[in-house]
Amino acid sequence: MVEADIGGKTVQLTMERLCGMATQYKASDLHLKDGMPPTLRIDGNVKATSIRPLTDEEIRELVVVIMDERLRTEYESGGNVDFAYSLPSGDRFRVNVFRQRGRTSVAARRVIRHIPAFEELHLPSETLTKLCLLHQGLIILCGQSGCGKSTSIASCLDYINRNRACHIVTIEDPIEFLHEDKKAFVSQREVGTDVTSMERALKYLMREDPDVVLIGEMRDRDTFEAAIQAAETGHLVFATLHASSPASAIGRILDLYPDDMQNAVRQNIAFNLAGIVCQILVPSSLEDAKRVPAVEMLVATGMVRKLIRDAEDEKIDDVIRGGRVEGMIDFTSCFAELVGKGWITHQAAYEYAPNQDAVRMSLKGIAIKQGIIGT
Repeated sequence: MVEADIGGKTVQLTMERLCGMATQYKASDLHLKDGMPPTLRIDGNVKATSIRPLTDEEIRELVVVIMDERLRTEYESGGNVDFAYSLPSGDRFRVNVFRQRGRTSVAARRVIRHIPAFEELHLPSETLTKLCLLHQGLIILCGQSGCGKSTSIASCLDYINRNRACHIVTIEDPIEFLHEDKKAFVSQREVGTDVTSMERALKYLMREDPDVVLIGEMRDRDTFEAAIQAAETGHLVFATLHASSPASAIGRILDLYPDDMQNAVRQNIAFNLAGIVCQILVPSSLEDAKRVPAVEMLVATGMVRKLIRDAEDEKIDDVIRGGRVEGMIDFTSCFAELVGKGWITHQAAYEYAPNQDAVRMSLKGIAIKQGIIGT
């Protein structure tokens, strides 16, 4: 039995109680490590709880209770195991138990039930709505880990779920948001729980009669080719990529192929791409949001498709800057607008913007126009 002091009372510690605490504080993750107190990730920041540090034996005792014999055997033989764990309240966690330096550690990711709308996330709703209304094409969300890509995609899928009668199929590793059937019906497949591998899930994807598809990260040629195949056969496809800009996203895809294949890949991208959304989470000045996204959005217009086909990726940034009518926006303009709205501070803009000098010039130009500073 694992006991600990919580709120001045000695209580029996269980995974149910710890996961319930994560839900109570709206944490995205719960971490258990030998010699450390249970730790929560809240709004992107890691925060230790006031519970005393746990030992390796106590952590093993906590997780063994929620694993069946197959999972215990898999962990003992392989040093790592993934599984889903549900609380009586219906809240769900994706639990990873892993061995490090001979000790048992746990990382439990909370599967979120509330899916925020574009406006709640402070995303540019007009362009995202237009993309979500498409019935065919590839929409790529880019950014570094923890930038909110999964949340933005979940919001897109929820918009479709509320507004279109269709079949949405997701392949996720792990499932991070639970989608309830609304106007659409949603099939969520979790790698490791519902299907043994991403490759196997992709193999049978088209046999599941989807209209809208979420393929997780395009980490290799197989996932990219599955995304392109789904898009060119009449499906709306969402995928993620680690890239800092639309042009670099195209470059990342091309890097998956040898030089003699890249022209054909360019033709496929040009024909099937619907849009690319890159985002950065920035500390917010708002009371109702700890962080807000700064975004750069590319819409696949005729000009964009031509530049991709002709390998003139260096001109894409200019098209984005001049593409406001089509719903495009570049990072510099977005950061300046966020400051202008009072959503972020000047300091946050300078710290997080990819091009700090351009943001400074843009903000100075706004100040001159508004008569805040003289010329």
